[in-house]
Amino acid sequence: MTTTHRTDGGTDDPNDGGPGDPDPGGGPDAPGPDTPPDDGTDDEISREEADELIQEIERRRSLRGVAVVAVAAIGILFSAFQTFLAARSFTFSVWLPTVEFAGISVSPFQVSLQLLQANAIHVVFALVLTFLMFPGSTGDGIVAGNLGRVVPALSRQFGADNPLTRLAAGVRSAFRWAFLDPDRERVTPFDLVCIAAAGLAALYFLTEFSEIQNMRVFGIDSGRPITEVYGFLDLFLGSVPFVSEYSYAMALGAIGVLLVLEATRRTLGLPLMIIVATFIVYARWGYLISGSTPFIGLLAIPELTWPEIVQNLWYNTENGVFGIPVTVSVSFIYIFILFGSFLEMSGAGQWFIDLAYALTGGRKGGPAKASILASGFMGTISGSSIANTVTTGAFTIPLMKRSGYSPEFSGAVESSASSGGQILPPVMGAAAFLMVQYTATPFADIIILATIPAIVFFFGVWVMVHLKAVEEGIGGVEGEDTVGLWSHLKRGWFYLVPIGLLLYYLIIERLSVSRSAWFTLVALVALIAFIAAYSEETRLRLAGILAAIVGVEAASHVVAGVPLTGLVTGAGGAGLPIADAVSAVSAGIEWYMMLAGVLTLLSRPDLDASLLELNPAVRDTAEDVGERTGRDLGDSQPFKLGTFVVKSMDEGARTAVPVVIAVAAAGIIPGVISVSGLGPNLTSLLLALSGGSKVIMLLVTAFASIILGMGMPTTVTYIILISMLSTPLVEFGIPLLAAHLYILYFGVIADITPPVAVAAYAASGVAKSDPFQTGVKAFSLSLNKAIVPFAFVFVPGIVLLREKANAADLPIRERYRVVGFSDLAELSYSIPEILIPVVGVFLGVIALGATVIGTLYTRVGRPARAAFAVSALLLMAPGMLSDSVFDLLGLVDVTLSVDALLLDLTLRGIGFALFALFALRNRRAFDREDGRSTGTDATRSAEPATDSESA
Repeated sequence: MTTTHRTDGGTDDPNDGGPGDPDPGGGPDAPGPDTPPDDGTDDEISREEADELIQEIERRRSLRGVAVVAVAAIGILFSAFQTFLAARSFTFSVWLPTVEFAGISVSPFQVSLQLLQANAIHVVFALVLTFLMFPGSTGDGIVAGNLGRVVPALSRQFGADNPLTRLAAGVRSAFRWAFLDPDRERVTPFDLVCIAAAGLAALYFLTEFSEIQNMRVFGIDSGRPITEVYGFLDLFLGSVPFVSEYSYAMALGAIGVLLVLEATRRTLGLPLMIIVATFIVYARWGYLISGSTPFIGLLAIPELTWPEIVQNLWYNTENGVFGIPVTVSVSFIYIFILFGSFLEMSGAGQWFIDLAYALTGGRKGGPAKASILASGFMGTISGSSIANTVTTGAFTIPLMKRSGYSPEFSGAVESSASSGGQILPPVMGAAAFLMVQYTATPFADIIILATIPAIVFFFGVWVMVHLKAVEEGIGGVEGEDTVGLWSHLKRGWFYLVPIGLLLYYLIIERLSVSRSAWFTLVALVALIAFIAAYSEETRLRLAGILAAIVGVEAASHVVAGVPLTGLVTGAGGAGLPIADAVSAVSAGIEWYMMLAGVLTLLSRPDLDASLLELNPAVRDTAEDVGERTGRDLGDSQPFKLGTFVVKSMDEGARTAVPVVIAVAAAGIIPGVISVSGLGPNLTSLLLALSGGSKVIMLLVTAFASIILGMGMPTTVTYIILISMLSTPLVEFGIPLLAAHLYILYFGVIADITPPVAVAAYAASGVAKSDPFQTGVKAFSLSLNKAIVPFAFVFVPGIVLLREKANAADLPIRERYRVVGFSDLAELSYSIPEILIPVVGVFLGVIALGATVIGTLYTRVGRPARAAFAVSALLLMAPGMLSDSVFDLLGLVDVTLSVDALLLDLTLRGIGFALFALFALRNRRAFDREDGRSTGTDATRSAEPATDSESA
């Protein structure tokens, strides 16, 4: 059992309340006198249990047999398609060997896709995988439950042998066979129908794109009718009004939108599907709202027909299903998800967890601090609060519990830090890419913008777990639960290379996001292949093979100006100078490293890759394939490397499916707003409801983000709310980028806000804690995440935004820019508007930690906690308080004119004075307690401790 170390040098049992526990007896959660001590071994969950927990929360199937192979094959094909797009954009060549047989010639062919076609294929891949991976119904829903009561009712009324009862029973059996999957392990006939329909939609985009282009001019009704496309249907359906009235494109578009709604229900839940469907219904019948109705009349829209709605939602790249969100997914999101999957399958996830423990594990509250570091890093790449909470928490939560943190607090720390990964640069889940597209801002600027608030958040959680460790007397971990920092870095330093390369391509080279991700992904695979082939026995062979490959390629460039493959196929020409040849070869060094690694492994397939520890899922898959084929493949390094690539592509597709469905569904809402012309009216309505108060508008946005975001991906919440709320926020003078970041922050908070709190619920499954209490604690730990957005909205300098010199002459959305070095050097600006507010936010986070935890150096009484709460607000967001006061004065027609900057600095100064005063008092109280505990041990041994002393 791991021991924890007190500050006085003694050793505490991690299962007791700790020297600072207000109830040394253990409190309500402590084991009773007859309860055996917990050694912590039953706290850990296996990888299989973690996977099952994720599947349960995300409502996924546990497939077997042919279905598993089908999902893997389609997922790998999906990833291959996306890598083609990342490498070659929308025009690429599919490599095939040139073969002539029986007069038929097969050769490489070129594929050239339009944006709408690429987006459609992207979404259809996700739809097909959704209908395979997620059940339509398990029989416990409202519809299935009510229908299930029909047969028992008939049996009671007429008897079990009555023909009506038997007919109803037969219908029920057919219904269950066609639609229900109670055990979440079989693909139903209804799923296959949906897959076929999705396939038809994709085929239409690929084969009839010229007709789609004509529809943009002449309307969707100009397309061919269904009976013309499928002539055999004319005999049966030719006289049906709907079939003859609408085109085949209209039918496919309507079916496609319904498929997206059904996939949304399966992957993201019924509430989001209802919200999206409500917007579609509103687009059709919103014209019935009377424009003369107060407030609500602003929602009146022109009358739209179904063909107009379907055309704008299904055959449009500006809005609708294939609009900007899906374009971002095609261009940016998927390739980064794939990069994260390759990184995870390479074993980097566990290495970074161990690195976090090596850095902080031995400190006070070390397990919780390590959880913050590890979860933050993996969360920014995965973008999934649930998956990150479970996979990282499976290791971190048991260690936190063993060190002395309660199960609820342990789960809260993990879920809070994991959700925070979505606001941590450089990846920020998928939100950063959406912000790039919606605001037309360079990705490097988004990173600069989001860095300080993200650091503040993680610093705030760090402070709270530290203060909790002080309160409970929790130390660090030792022995088998941690490793030496330098030895750990020597063993896995190469895992840092892809992250460094990614930042280099994004910030230094300023390449596009997709190209940066593609280059980094190739470099990662090359690195893993090279490391897998490296050992004491093979290092000379590996170096020799690499040198030979590079030498031959360089010679080919010098002789013919082309790579060796071009020279072999006769594509050579004039040679290049040596310097140019070296430059050309160095540009493809990662491919040569990859080839050298593969050739070395093929020469030594039984090599022990001691430096590389791939994810257990890779090893298990390789062994499983070996068992099924009757061959020993588990120790074959070439096969394991191939399995690593294939498994990463498969897992990347599985991870991306809910994200793709989410952005496709969410795109419908801005599509409806666009086609109906609702946007300006909605802005007017929100401005009228807020009464001109920025604080009220911000609070409405915050509550809307949290409520809408409960149980939904952050990307969905972000897309929906920026469509409705970003313009009203900007109208209040809030910088566009700050408004987007504000909405994102509160969307992330929804993941750990009760009563839904999906990330906290996932953590409670690992921690074996009360889900609601875990959610409450997670929200309290993330409280600074709710205040920081108000801070940077009122003072944009905190997110390094500055108003342009000619702002008055610019459109309201273009009045701010990201600061540069010259702005930082301008001390008259940078000190009052950047440095002081940023320092104030960090100090405010400490004051907030003392408020929430109730401890600073020692226990904090209620009056002091109230004072710390006030000081936290004044230090972090004084503008929120001052604007609220001005709004109240405005209600009684009192108008004040003050210097905004001077008022901000004055309020922060008051907050700092309040913080310093009570922090000093708390320190003195701690010194007095420490003096009594060290100076009067002899007398205190015979006397009961007072409450203040036991604190």
